[in-house]
Amino acid sequence: MQPFNFFLHSSLLVLVLFMSTKADNQVKQIKHAGSKTIIVDQSGHGDFTKIQNAIDFIPSNNQVWTLVRVKAGTYNEQVNIPRDKPRILLQGESSRSTIIQFGYGGDSIKSSTFSLFAEDFVAMDITFKNTYNLEPGKPTTWAPAALINADKASFYRCGFVSVQDTLTDSRGRHYFENCYIEGAVDFIWGNGRSMYQGCMINVTVSGGQAGYITAQARETAADNSGFVFKNCSIFGTGPAYLGRAYRPYARVLFHGTKMSDVIVPEGWSAWNYVGKENTIVYAEVDCEGPGADKYKRVSWEKNLSPEDLRYLLNPDTFINQEAWIQRQPKA
Repeated sequence: MQPFNFFLHSSLLVLVLFMSTKADNQVKQIKHAGSKTIIVDQSGHGDFTKIQNAIDFIPSNNQVWTLVRVKAGTYNEQVNIPRDKPRILLQGESSRSTIIQFGYGGDSIKSSTFSLFAEDFVAMDITFKNTYNLEPGKPTTWAPAALINADKASFYRCGFVSVQDTLTDSRGRHYFENCYIEGAVDFIWGNGRSMYQGCMINVTVSGGQAGYITAQARETAADNSGFVFKNCSIFGTGPAYLGRAYRPYARVLFHGTKMSDVIVPEGWSAWNYVGKENTIVYAEVDCEGPGADKYKRVSWEKNLSPEDLRYLLNPDTFINQEAWIQRQPKA
């Protein structure tokens, strides 16, 4: 994505309020036959003090689930899970108290605080944060909090915090439930095939220039990728578009979502594909709130057929083939 220069007003208070749920009050107990557990604790009372050291310790191509339990704390490190480390469950004590952060910007891939390349992954109760654009005087540029470049990844009660390109939803099937996502520019972007269920989306634009929540990158009509947001909530400082087309067949659906007045009346931007909007699939169904008023929406926003709507809204048809979500360990 291209850099977009304006300064972020941090919304840590909103993050704290949202993440303060009953799920945060206890460490989740994960039970899975044959599983292993590794403890990461900054105080030295676990197996490792660094998360990356715990990941490196896991054998390549392991056949059983490994629980990496991360004790509360702020872990200042980049974490990379390579392709040969599948079946990892990364769990913090809560998304308020367990934070992985790093301050690296300028590259939409290499700058990511957390990078996932291995299939079959679960994260719970943890926040991924890139502090680069949050530092005073730093120009806004690519600074992902997380890069998800693998199939069958799910995230429960997690936080993703940055300004530009916060969540690189790059490739594969992904499920996000009750997560918090904060940013200003293209902060949910990529060619993932993903469902966001009950997530909080905080738009932290400042300076008057509009931001963009999504920048989906579907390449062709046969490409099965897309972002589906179900029963989510959008709020913040705004103003912002729901999305701009990063590729010519970009596909995004908001369903049953509460939208504050941070959403601009037009709703969507064709960006580099002005005049080719017929291939872009942007839709809103049963949304509410002042930002959901479609009276001044772009004329090329799509009205999905009942068949297309059922396909996109049903996890089993859109992302959950082989029932991989049910087979993963969870709280």
